[in-house]
Amino acid sequence: MRASRPRNRIPVIDLFAGPGGLSEGFDRFRLPSGIQRFKVLLSIENDAFAYATLLLRSFFRQFSCRQVPEEYYDYLRGKIDRDELFEKYAWEAEQAYREVWHATLGGRGLKHSVVRQRIRTALDGANDWVLLGGPPCQAYSLVGRSRMRGIDYDAYEADHRHFLYKEYLRIIADHSPPVFVLENVKGLLSSVVRGEHTFQRILEDLRNPRAVFPHADAFSSGLTYGLFPFSHSNTLFGGFCHRDYVVRTEDHGIPQARHRILVLGVRSDILEKNVPGTLQNGKDPVPLAKILHDVPPVRSGLSKPSSRHQDWFNWVQYAARSQWLRDPILTPATRSEIIKTVSELDSTLNTGGAFVPKCRRKIRFARNWFSDERLGGFCNHEARSHMPSDLHRYLFAAAFAKAQGRSPKLSDFPSRLLPDHKNVQKDVAETIFSDRFRVQIASREATTITAHISKDGHYFIHPDPAQCRSLTVREAARLQTFPDNYLFEGPRTEQFKQVGNAVPPLLALQVAEVVSALFPHPKPRTQKRRRVRSVR
Repeated sequence: MRASRPRNRIPVIDLFAGPGGLSEGFDRFRLPSGIQRFKVLLSIENDAFAYATLLLRSFFRQFSCRQVPEEYYDYLRGKIDRDELFEKYAWEAEQAYREVWHATLGGRGLKHSVVRQRIRTALDGANDWVLLGGPPCQAYSLVGRSRMRGIDYDAYEADHRHFLYKEYLRIIADHSPPVFVLENVKGLLSSVVRGEHTFQRILEDLRNPRAVFPHADAFSSGLTYGLFPFSHSNTLFGGFCHRDYVVRTEDHGIPQARHRILVLGVRSDILEKNVPGTLQNGKDPVPLAKILHDVPPVRSGLSKPSSRHQDWFNWVQYAARSQWLRDPILTPATRSEIIKTVSELDSTLNTGGAFVPKCRRKIRFARNWFSDERLGGFCNHEARSHMPSDLHRYLFAAAFAKAQGRSPKLSDFPSRLLPDHKNVQKDVAETIFSDRFRVQIASREATTITAHISKDGHYFIHPDPAQCRSLTVREAARLQTFPDNYLFEGPRTEQFKQVGNAVPPLLALQVAEVVSALFPHPKPRTQKRRRVRSVR
């Protein structure tokens, strides 16, 4: 059954869409009457794997929630391939291909006139609509800047990604959206390129796009915008400082301490009628234990020298006889937790997989948002393999965190467990890299899920010592608040990148509520009274 497309939905265009976190929140927002408020008409993404993820999610949205075909779930379970799914539901697949565009904004091979026409076609003359997105953030993030400057400072200064926001800006100048939402990393606040503060430049350009693109194909010549933060009291004459634009997700019911810049742009003529609201603060922190309570336990793999099932258990059990366990730096509580964990290892644990059947436990937070009973399990829930030495480090770190209530620093590690590299003693003494092995504490919200999780799991160790592993893609996606029926395509490394770069959809849902209030609410439909003829 095809989803209905009432005309009162507000169109959404999503640029630099990633796997679709922002658009997922907007798509799922409903008015108190139950009416769906927004409709995603076009998502543009250049990464092939994120595009594949977007395409599948767009296909899913072509169906009303109760009419998603069983074949979709068969695909998530690995029983059929994508070609078979799309061939059976060709119309829905065609609509998905129309709504998701694999393209590189700002790329040499793509003319801006093509982008302009594709957006214009998608909007189909709509006046009330929303532009979402944000340019790639690697050039703005603190880690990315540090790495690039260390390699080649001149290349850092010339990196074209500093100026990809102008592609976003040009689309604003071309199409004059009533409202836009721009998202980026907090590191943008301190970014300086060619002696100019990047965020200040971006704000000035967003306020007056036609000053940068005076010949853009805009609907109005006097195109200016008011720029508002989402987490600060908004007034027309607000004098906001740059830090006001930072949203702390843990303050808004997201199980993760993720701090990101969110800018709400409102066209000047809209501001004459309405002043934007803000996100609601003061929501209770959501601990990791609540969000991962029902996710089936899995153990890590063993990368070297053997990947056999029994070898993993033998190596973990060997920890009870290892010299490092006798190091006096260990507290009695930590030592006891390690010995208890090793003695109670579950020999039936496996490493998970692309699809893992559900267990009997239920999620303890926002069940209607995350769970889909028809799915019957979890996608993208396969544990990494780790070196034998890292298994013992993860075992120690998780046991330490469980016993002490905090993640260990390198100075807390037994000397025999310290990494074997030349700078380790410097890292022990300093604070910047002293948490090289970071356990996610069960009783607190998670730390920021970043794309770095694709490289190694040292910053994202699971709190259960018995599993000796880093988080899976599904667990990271849960902390990012993606629903369980949201499949991430591509190799596992690429899945991690998508999750780490995304906007939490549950935060985007709250952003959508703020944006919705800026548009007139649809009038309730009135049923026409049927004229009854009298029978003579």
